[in-house]
Amino acid sequence: MTEIGKFLKKLRVDNGEVLLTMAQKLGVTPSFLSAVELGKKKMPYEWNLKIRSAYALTPAQEDELDEAISISEKAVILDFEEVSLTAKKLAVSFARSFSDFTDEQLEALKKLMNNEDSE
Repeated sequence: MTEIGKFLKKLRVDNGEVLLTMAQKLGVTPSFLSAVELGKKKMPYEWNLKIRSAYALTPAQEDELDEAISISEKAVILDFEEVSLTAKKLAVSFARSFSDFTDEQLEALKKLMNNEDSE
């Protein structure tokens, strides 16, 4: 079972839901959801927002979801359809060099992106 599978199952159980209920919320079959939970299928990109809105995740749960996705996924898909050329260039530049950032720099970037005060 992948980290995202563990997260989904815990979220489902914590909300007292069976596979069918969560699958309906996500617009898929229970067998597909089960395959994602078991790590046999990849979580669809669209589920990220669906899960956040369907379950009104707390900030801590959102962090858990982000971490589970980052651990489970080997690639990240970015939707550039409605972003400016400047945003596209910045995203590609960041992707090319993100492995060069220290953990401290990444935490500072995360705070900046979340509009948190840095101390």
